[in-house]
Amino acid sequence: MNIRILVADDEALIRSGLRAILDAEDDLAVVGEATTGAEVLPLVRRLRPDVVLMDVRMPDVDGIQATRSVVETLVDPPRVVVVTTFENDEYVYAALRAGASGFLLKRSRPEEMVQAIRLVVHGDSLLFPAAIRNLAARHGTREARLPSALTEREAEVLRLMATGLSNAEIAGRLYVSPETVKTHVGNVLGKLGARDRTQAVIAAYESGFITPG
Repeated sequence: MNIRILVADDEALIRSGLRAILDAEDDLAVVGEATTGAEVLPLVRRLRPDVVLMDVRMPDVDGIQATRSVVETLVDPPRVVVVTTFENDEYVYAALRAGASGFLLKRSRPEEMVQAIRLVVHGDSLLFPAAIRNLAARHGTREARLPSALTEREAEVLRLMATGLSNAEIAGRLYVSPETVKTHVGNVLGKLGARDRTQAVIAAYESGFITPG
């Protein structure tokens, strides 16, 4: 089954470029385009995409507000991937805090964009560059938000999640099965109250449990 994608960007050239890249893949299909943030939620409800590629800066309603409305309004929201020009953008960090599953730079190579979409659909997180890790740490309160109920193995899995490793890659590092890692990841998300791996990693940086470096 194809991965259904909604592209949200106010620039027609960007939308057409993304559509050309994604529609060239056998397992990806662009099912709609939004030109403003205000159009995103109605289109998501109507088209039911698996992923929204969201420009962070749009007129009317920006990508942060649009992301929050999608994540908080819908029972089973699609994954949101923020697309931006600058990786050290405060808007990007705010969008991640609002519920986006990751972000891509507009200068990313086509194969990187395609791979990122496949990753987030399958529940994996995208690697945070140093700029975003530093933003998360700087915005943190340094209070111990992470529950002490995390086991030693769950804490180890969270640290590896923060490096962008998939479940299979974490399993290889820890010499356990991917199913065991999946269980640990589920436990981490549950204990942190995180919707997905990205939100768990943000919480880890904000709390000081993981430090940039």
